[in-house]
Parts: sequence; C-alpha cells; structure tokens
Amino acid sequence: MRTPWSRLMQPHLAETSAALPRFDSIDAPVFEGLDDILAMRPAFLRSLSLELDVEALAARLCPILLEDGTVAILALAEHVGGDQADALARHAVRRGYRLARQQRYVLPAPLLLAIARGQVTPGTAVHRNAPDPCSGTALSDAFQDMLEWGVRHGASDLHINIHLREAESEVRFTLSGRYVAPERFQRLPTRTLMDMLAVVWMEVKSGNGAVFDPSAEQQGSLVKRVDGRRVLLRWASLAAERGPSVCLRLLHRDALVQMPSLASLGYLPHQCSAIESALATQGGAIVFSGLVGSGKSTSLAAMIARVPSDRKVITLEDPVEYLIPNAVQNSVARELRETAHDDYGSKLRTLKRSAMNDVLLGEVRDLESGRAFLDLVGSGVSVYTTTHAASAALVGDRLASDFIGVPRDFLATPGVLKLLVHQALLPALCAECALSLDGVAELAEPPAGAASWQSWLDLLQRLYGADPGQLRWRNPAGCPSCRQAGTLQLAGYRGRTVVAEHIEPAQEHELLHCMRRGDSLAYLGKPHAAFPGMHRPEAFTSILHCAMYKALSGVIDMRDVERAFVPLSRQARLQCLGQGSVTRMRA
Repeated sequence: MRTPWSRLMQPHLAETSAALPRFDSIDAPVFEGLDDILAMRPAFLRSLSLELDVEALAARLCPILLEDGTVAILALAEHVGGDQADALARHAVRRGYRLARQQRYVLPAPLLLAIARGQVTPGTAVHRNAPDPCSGTALSDAFQDMLEWGVRHGASDLHINIHLREAESEVRFTLSGRYVAPERFQRLPTRTLMDMLAVVWMEVKSGNGAVFDPSAEQQGSLVKRVDGRRVLLRWASLAAERGPSVCLRLLHRDALVQMPSLASLGYLPHQCSAIESALATQGGAIVFSGLVGSGKSTSLAAMIARVPSDRKVITLEDPVEYLIPNAVQNSVARELRETAHDDYGSKLRTLKRSAMNDVLLGEVRDLESGRAFLDLVGSGVSVYTTTHAASAALVGDRLASDFIGVPRDFLATPGVLKLLVHQALLPALCAECALSLDGVAELAEPPAGAASWQSWLDLLQRLYGADPGQLRWRNPAGCPSCRQAGTLQLAGYRGRTVVAEHIEPAQEHELLHCMRRGDSLAYLGKPHAAFPGMHRPEAFTSILHCAMYKALSGVIDMRDVERAFVPLSRQARLQCLGQGSVTRMRA
C-alpha cells in the first residue's frame, strides 16, 4: 500500500531541514510551452511522480528525471519555492537521486498536468505526436483521471466548485454519503478547471446551451468509459456567488451488472416481506421517499428487478439510471428544453397503449409528473415511483402539495397508495476493526449532550431497555480492509446500509383520514406503542427504530444514528413532554 504524501513527508520535515540549502523562487526559470521542455539540457526523460509516490501533487509539483540521472522539480509559480517543493527535493534525495544543478522550473498548469500524468515524453514530443497540454485532449485526459478515481473509489458524485476570484478552486467527491476533498485533487488552478469544464461540456447531450456558461444553470448528460464499463454522468451546474458549481452524478450503465437485492441494500426481513407482498398484487402505487441521495432510485430498481418476467414493465425516467432486466426503459429530459415537455406527454400517451402491467415513473416532483401519476394509477396499472418527503406518513401530503397537485380524495381512496416506504442511508461499520465501548471511550469524548459515557449509557438503558454490549463504534484509524489512500476520513467504514420504515395505508385507516383532511402531522403526533425490544425488529414503527436496531446489533455507529435523527438527550426531553411521536422525529 502506498503511503499518502502528507504522511510520507511530514515526519521528515524537521529532521532534514538543514540537509539542503533554501531555494529562492526567483532563481527558477519560467517555461511557457512544450518547446521549452524539449530544449532542456540535460534533456528531459520522464516524470517521476509515480515512482516517488507523489501523484497527489500532480496539479502543482512534478519531479522529473533528466538525461544525466539527476532530478529537477517542475512547479506552478506559487509553489516553486514553497515548503512542499522543499520537502519533495529532500524526498528525492532520500530515495537515492541527485538534484540537478538547475533544481526547479515554473510551468503553466496544463503543461505541468500533462507531464505529471505521462502525456509528454521525449519520443512522442520529437515526432510531434504528443497532445498540446493546453488542448482539449489534455484537459479531457485530466477530467478522465478525476472520473476514474471517483468510480474506482465508489463515489456517487463528482463536484467541481469554481472560485472565479481565486487562483485555486475545489474538487470534491461524495463517498459513502460524505462530501470529501481528496489530497490528489486539492488546490487545482481555477483557470485549468474552467477550461476543463468547457471542454467536457462539448460532450454533453440534451444540454441547455451550446457552450459552458458559468453564469447560467445548465443540465445534461454524457457517457464515459472507465475500465471498459460505461458510466453515465448527469451534469447539473449552479451559477453560485463565487462561481459555477458543477455536480456530476456517476451512474453505472453496464447491462451486465447484477442488481442488488433489497436485503443486501440493508432492508430487514419483515420490510422485504412487506415490499414483496405489495409487489405481488396488481394495481396501486408503491412510493419510496427520502432525502436527496438517500438511495431511493437504487431501492426502486432493486424492487423492479423482482417483478415476474410474465409481467410487462415499462419505465419513464429522467434519465434512466440503472439498466433493469426485463424492463422497457425510456429516458425523457423534461427540464432542459420546451420540446422535451412535448416528448414527455407523447411518451405517456404511447405508454398507455403499450399493454403494460407495471410502470416505473422515475420521480414525482412537479405538476406534469403528478398528472402522469394520477392518470396511470387511476387506469389500474401498478405504479412504482419516488418522491422527496420527510417520512412515510408525509408522502401523501407531498403528492397533494401545490408543487405536484394530486387530489387528496384520490390519494385517500383505499388501494391507490399500496405501500409507502421511507429510507435513509447510514455508513456501515467495518466489521474487521470496529471498536468496542471500552475502545472508543479511550479515544473519543461522550456523544453530544452527555456529561459522561456512563450517563449516556444510563439514558440508552432507560429509553430502550437495551443491552449496550453489542454496540460497536467506528475506528478512525481503520484497517487494511477499509482504509484507502485519499479517503482516510472514511477509514472505519465499509459502505452504507439502508434504514427504513414502511406503512401499508390499507391497514392504517387513520392515516387515510388524516391525508384526506390535509393533516398527516396529526397521524405522526398520535401516541405510538412503546418500543418492544431490540430483539423484535418486525415490531418497528419508525425509521429511527430500524437505525437503533442496527446500532445495537453492531452494524452502524450510534453516533451516526444521533447525527441523522434525534440525539438521546433530546429523545428523553420529548418523552418527558409526553410526545409519543419522538421515534418518528428527525433532528
């Protein structure tokens, strides 16, 4: 396993501070282009970023091997005389290299990136087959590098945040639900990233705008390949105050990928049983709800993949996110252009003549998709969809809102809403290195709001009558099973798991009455049965109970449950006030 740059360099800064003379940045020649590199004497041979294990510095520093066996350092102007350049020079010496007489050079960012990533070598340069580092090819390659890193590390999103009034901008990834900035892509030049986005936008399909416009909201999609597999990138750019913020959702489009089961996603046996029972009956709607990024589409696709093959399934999505076996899938990008709205209506009319049994309606979020939901469910077919709501009980209010406009009387009709599911994703602990209570108490302060670990445990016992012996906690140091270079802030976790709640409205007549009145909060506020014990997950009434069961089974860290929902201290206060809805409330 390679040692991250920060860990490699930091211990040696003090002990070798006097090993080399201090370099003055004014002594560094400034190179303008590829011809300057080719004219170097001794001649340039190749980048040493990989051999010296400093690829993370590619955007600002690059060690190179010269023809006489010495090493020089290429750098951006603002880094050529900095501490990291000094540390890199010492690192090269420790690895057995001699520094060149002219030790450092200043390069423009695109040329530096091209050399660091091996796109420029003497052989290709002599024949002028090397790409111009300032060209679209070099920038596309740099973007491909970001994409490949994200895909190989399991990122769900790539974020490029441009700071127009600053020299450097920001690249982040969503990994296991966390918004992280890997060292490899930190402090990238703003100009380089702007040029990169302009080049990548040229590949976007169904985008609003012929060129990338940092002052406008733009959306679209493009397809790339990583390790032989197709990856769909769903582009959404926001014209923010500091500059455009581009979010690219990474969706795997390989038809051979096996859809996960509901159980493997984290649904518990009684929840899987309720979903499969609803799936087996014809007519009505199954609606998955949750916040943005809660895994609704993944769960929906996993469920649809279980529809028997003798039923015809058609999907209408924006866009198609997963290739589902035995489904006739359709993409319609409704928000990008006026004609797309006509396309949506045309697809819907044709869909109703397609003799289907089941319809996946990607997301119900506006009047147009609300009318489609009303039309399809009213025609008697089985409909599966998602929406954004704060709990399963509030799905009806969301569908009846002014934004979507499905009539309340229709929603409250028995059989229309067949099953309501609300889910969230929480990080799952690494089973190899998770800590016991004794272990975590030595490393961390008590959870928020607790005076001590013992008082927190007493509160847990009072609220849930639970044995804390099965509790496990994240190990921030991680282990070889969960620790990856560039994502050390996620050490101690191994993926994410679903926590969920579900309601079968046909068995909850009071919810239907509240939905008809527009007062689903009254249903949430009614007294619910006390939690019956962690050994009976089938008795769960809320998503919090599901999360608590998994925490007390050692699957997730209790602190993550408190962050996502309600801290124990607040639960205790609400219980004292007699609010039976405590188990359904979010923080």
